[in-house]
Amino acid sequence: MPLFYPLMILIAVFNWLIGKNYTDVNYTVLLLTGIVFWALCILAIHQVKLTVEKNEPAIIHQTILVFFIINAVFSLGNLFVIFLETHAINPYTYQGLFQKYFIGTGDYVKGITFDTSITNALLNAFGVIYFLTRKNAPMLLVCMATLLLTGSNFLNIVVIFTLLLLFAFKTNRYQKSLVVICIVFLAIFMAKISPQNNKYAGETIAHLFHKELYPNKHPIINPLPLTYRPDSILNFEERRQKKAMIFIDSMYVVNHPHGEIDPAKGIYKTESGHFEIKGDDINSASFQSSTETPDEQKPLIDFIENHKHELPISGKPNDVPALPGKVTGLIQTASFLKEHLSRVATGLGMGNFSSKLAFRATGLGFAGGYPRQFVYIDHPFLVNHLDLYLNFFSKRSGFHSLTNSPYSVYDQLLAEYGLVGLFAFAVYYLGFFARHYKALTYGLPILLVMLAAFFIEYWFEQLSVMIFFELLLLLNIKENEPLKPLPNGF
Repeated sequence: MPLFYPLMILIAVFNWLIGKNYTDVNYTVLLLTGIVFWALCILAIHQVKLTVEKNEPAIIHQTILVFFIINAVFSLGNLFVIFLETHAINPYTYQGLFQKYFIGTGDYVKGITFDTSITNALLNAFGVIYFLTRKNAPMLLVCMATLLLTGSNFLNIVVIFTLLLLFAFKTNRYQKSLVVICIVFLAIFMAKISPQNNKYAGETIAHLFHKELYPNKHPIINPLPLTYRPDSILNFEERRQKKAMIFIDSMYVVNHPHGEIDPAKGIYKTESGHFEIKGDDINSASFQSSTETPDEQKPLIDFIENHKHELPISGKPNDVPALPGKVTGLIQTASFLKEHLSRVATGLGMGNFSSKLAFRATGLGFAGGYPRQFVYIDHPFLVNHLDLYLNFFSKRSGFHSLTNSPYSVYDQLLAEYGLVGLFAFAVYYLGFFARHYKALTYGLPILLVMLAAFFIEYWFEQLSVMIFFELLLLLNIKENEPLKPLPNGF
């Protein structure tokens, strides 16, 4: 098995000893918790490897097929629940319920893992590559459709890029036609099912490069009345005015009906004599994004208020970083290590700067609960990644983007395990699989997708995606060459 996992534990213990953190009970509890997670990773890949060794590939392929079918059913079930709540044919364009769904509908499509939608998206990204290589068109389209339903713009781009590479270098005519169909699926989804995602993706890319998507040479006055403008572009006073105007207009309609309304059919006669069907009032408050603070954001806001003098970014609520949070987080890590060269080799230590464990140990409800008596927040984490996260995710939902989260495997390894950790990852994890590149068919493009996905989450602390990723690669190696003890393993 990969030496990478036990090496992470050894580096963490080494940092614990040289940093003399054994005197801090709370940090020792955090360290033991992190070691348990790495140990679970070892046990997981051990079980996966045994499964691949003891079963015929055909049996595992059938199991994978069943898994994706069940996951698609669960994903459709998530969507069906939304249909029942919204009574809308297309919830991706439905703005009612204070825009609870709308552009964020995909966040609720979590599939069989009951995890985040990005987990569901990545698993289906694997499925698209896997079934394309195996020439299973129905399941390929099922996985592509499920991937699109999650609304992950980042993984959509990664998958399309990977499919184009396969189209150019490693597919026959039949597979090329399937790639074209997948691209058509994406175009239809972006244009018809969720057109606002198209605009959002463009704005995100523009923000990433720190420039306006459509620069204006001269200021243009918004021609839309205040009641027709979305809350996301209004300031506090304008939102108050908008609510007042909507209320006054509603009272006027009640007191001055244009015609008799049939309550059963919702049909009314206008002043000009035409009959029309009464639809939803898109100017009503329920069709605008809520200005109320969600319950899950209140602990973040309270924490900022109690520590605002220590938080250089979120302590100044009117300041928004010019760059996306993902980029700013990487800059924070590089800047800190540049100023503390002694930490470059092995990092700051497990849970001290950039990891799901560091966020969980704050006791603020990130990624699950944590015992209040053992809450631990290291100062470099407080003034860097935690501060950055609080700045974006304590604001309205428009800021709750993947591009604004500092989560990243590469960031985690560099910050908490240093260059030694990055070297161990490259040689003893990626190298563990990549040295068999000649035997990898679907495994190689899946590895490419995973390399991109390491930018967006702390996947090793999430026992879902990595298990499936390792299963697919070990299975692919067994299919094409005898499975034997691999180099750089234990």
